[in-house]
Order: sequence, then C-alpha cells, then structure tokens
Amino acid sequence: MKSYFLGVVILFLGYFTYGKYLEKNFGVDSRLTPAKELEDGVDFVSLSWWKNLLVQFLNIAGLGPITGAVAGAMWGTSSFLWIVFGTIFAGAVHDYYMGMISMRNNGENVQELVGKYLGKKMKMFVKYFLVLLLIIVGVAFITGPGEILQSFTGINKNYWIGAIVIYYLVATLLPIDKIIGRIYPIFGASLILMMFLLIGAMIYKGVQIPEITLENLHPQKLPIFPYMFVIISCGAISGFHSTQSVLVARCIEDEYHGRKAFMGAMYMEGFVALTWAAISLGFFNGVEGLMASGGGMVAVSKVITGLLGKYGMVFTLFGLIALPITTGDTAFRSARITIGEILNYDQKPLKNRLLVALPIFLLAGFFSKFGFNVLWTYVASTNQLLATLGLWTCVFYLKKEGKNYWIPGIPACFMTAMISTYFLVSPEWIGIKNINLAYGMGIFIFFFGIIFINFEKTLKNISQKGYNKI
Repeated sequence: MKSYFLGVVILFLGYFTYGKYLEKNFGVDSRLTPAKELEDGVDFVSLSWWKNLLVQFLNIAGLGPITGAVAGAMWGTSSFLWIVFGTIFAGAVHDYYMGMISMRNNGENVQELVGKYLGKKMKMFVKYFLVLLLIIVGVAFITGPGEILQSFTGINKNYWIGAIVIYYLVATLLPIDKIIGRIYPIFGASLILMMFLLIGAMIYKGVQIPEITLENLHPQKLPIFPYMFVIISCGAISGFHSTQSVLVARCIEDEYHGRKAFMGAMYMEGFVALTWAAISLGFFNGVEGLMASGGGMVAVSKVITGLLGKYGMVFTLFGLIALPITTGDTAFRSARITIGEILNYDQKPLKNRLLVALPIFLLAGFFSKFGFNVLWTYVASTNQLLATLGLWTCVFYLKKEGKNYWIPGIPACFMTAMISTYFLVSPEWIGIKNINLAYGMGIFIFFFGIIFINFEKTLKNISQKGYNKI
C-alpha cells in the first residue's frame, strides 16, 4: 500500500515542480492564442481552462489507462515505476510541449508540426500513418464497447456498433463546443469521482497492494523491456495524446492555461493508470490471481462490481463504455481534421465535413470486423511510435528556440530505443528470436540518438542539407 501512495505523492509533486520548470523552459507569454485569433465557431473555439482540462483528460483517457494498466500489472509492481516516472519525464513533456508548439503554430495539426521540425519526408510518412492510427483507435473504441454491451444485453454487437457509429458521425461533424465542450467535462468529473470511490472502497475493504519489486512476474516471462513499456502506453506516454493536444490547442484562451490543460490531464491519467495497476494486483492477490481473473476488461468489471457492490454495474457501464466512446469520437474528429488539412479542404461548411467524414466511417466499418484485442495490439505499438516522433519534434523546436532541448531529448532517445527493440522482437512485427541482439541494437540506437542531438547540425552540414531544412 505504501508504494501506491508514494507514487501518488510523487505524481503530485512532479506536476508542481518539474511541471513548472517545463512551463518556464517553454517561455509562455500573453500573446493571442489561436482560439481567439482564428476563431471559426467549429474547431477554433475559446473554452475555459477547466473545460479544456476535462475535455483533454477525457479525450486521452478512454480504455488505455485502465485496461492498459491492468495488462501491464501482469509484470508486477515494476509497472508502478514506469507509470509514475513515465508520466513525469515522458508523457507530460510530450503532451504539454506538443500542445504548446501547436499553439505557437496557429493550432497546426501533428503532421504539420512534424514536417516543420523533422522534415518533409517525415511529414509525408506521418500524414498517412496518423490517419490510419486515428481510425484504428476509433474503431477499437467502437468494437470494445459493442462487445461489452452485447455481453450485458445479449443483443448482437453489430447493432450496438451501428448506434455508436451514428453518434460518432454526429459528434465528428458538430462544432467542438456543442457536444464535447458541454458534456465531456461532466464525464471527466464523473471519472475522477469514480476513482476516489474505488480508492475509498479499496481502503475500507482492506485490499492489500504489494510493495514495489523489480522481479519480472509475467506468467509467460515476457521481458519487461520492451513489452511492458508498450502495453502501458496511455498511462505513461502515448502518441495519440498529441492528436488531442492539438485539438485543445485551438480552444485555449491563454498560454498560461496550457500547463493546466495538457500537463494536468496527463498527470490525471497517470494517477488513473497507477490506481488501476495497484487495485488489480491487490484485488486479485497478485499476478497469478489477476491472470486467473481473465485480465483486461473482464478483470476491470470484476474489480468495480467487487469493490462497489450493486452500484458497480453503473460504473462498469460508464467506465468501459462511455470512456472509450468519448475518446473514439475525438479520434475520428482528429482524422477528419487531418484529412481535411491534407486535402486543403475547408472544414467550416457542414457539407465539406460530411464529405470527409463519410469515407472515414466506411473504412472504419471494414476494420470493425477485427476484435478489440487484435486492434489494441497494433494501437499500442503504433501509439508509442507516434509518441517517439512527437518527442523528437519537441527536441528540434526547443533547439531552434534556444531552450533546454534535453528535457524531451533523453526520453526521445529512450523511446526510440524501446520501440525499435519492440518492433524487432514482437511476433506481430519482425519477431526475431535473439533477444540479446535486439537489446544490443536498442542500446546502440539510444546512444546514437544522444550523439545525433549533440552533433545534428554538423552532421547535416556534412550531408549538405543544412540545419534550416529540418
């Protein structure tokens, strides 16, 4: 139990100390924000800081910090360390700087920021990679709730999926302040309330959370690095968050609100993930019990109903259905905006938004044939790849501005090594058998990243490309 509460305290202190330093390093000021300067009544709309905080929180939360944290707990309490320190030194850095950089670039989308600071070739890659990721995320958050509703009601999941798609289409087309800006803050506040109820019930019922150990307790002995660092993505760092930060960057009234919205939401998500990892290990008496529970959404449902009794069903439906739905629709909204910007297609007229959105949902219908577990396998890894690109974008923005670029630089090198190792060893990707070879390549990539950051300008001059072509 002490390890869990210590983790909560470290997160709290991290926001008010290191988080404050991140803000100072960026150099916020009182300039006009895109929400005021480019207001269009659709995507650029001024919202209060607390609405932006709760919208950002709910947009990035979904199932990731819940089911991802429960799955990550299969490795034992070492998951606590990645959630806490990943949130402070990687996730919050990524979300805050990507949001603020977007604000300084007129609310530009992720692929535009990547192109501006990492080059045209990387922009071209991210354009299509990003659309695919957003659609898969959206589809995962259609099929997941559909499967849960089928298990509760006996009604075929396809009917539920159809109803969810209709809602997604409406939410994707309407101005951001009509549904997202009004309803989502309520959902976000309800999620926070649910977390405190769970913690209270855990303490009241005497659930014993194991203390931190670095021992690998995974039933199949999958190595902690890189697998756990990919499985626990949304609770520590997630590239999907950058797609949501740029949405909220278009709604922030004051640059000083950025730390509250972008960084505050990530710290809240870290708290949610840490709580779920801790509760799942305590409630099921360790990894073996968690494994026997069925894991994933099944384990989450058992925890809620077991701790909250007859009221647990309401929170189960909210936590496992409302949360992914509210994240899924913003994923489709981001996809619609991204495609519109790729095609240079004005998104203010409803007809234009509809023409872009319909093909997205047709493609989503194809992907929905795959189950949630299959989709999430690819979401987690591509999520971390996008997060890595986001951190490198932050590195070169800060380097260009003469700021401390090592803040995102160290986690960028770590994430590059981690995701490279994962792609090498994961059976879903290359799947090489020699884990030591993969580790060796990961270490090489990490130190090459350090060298590249230090001597990037010299290397580019040698290759006759020049620094300002980045």
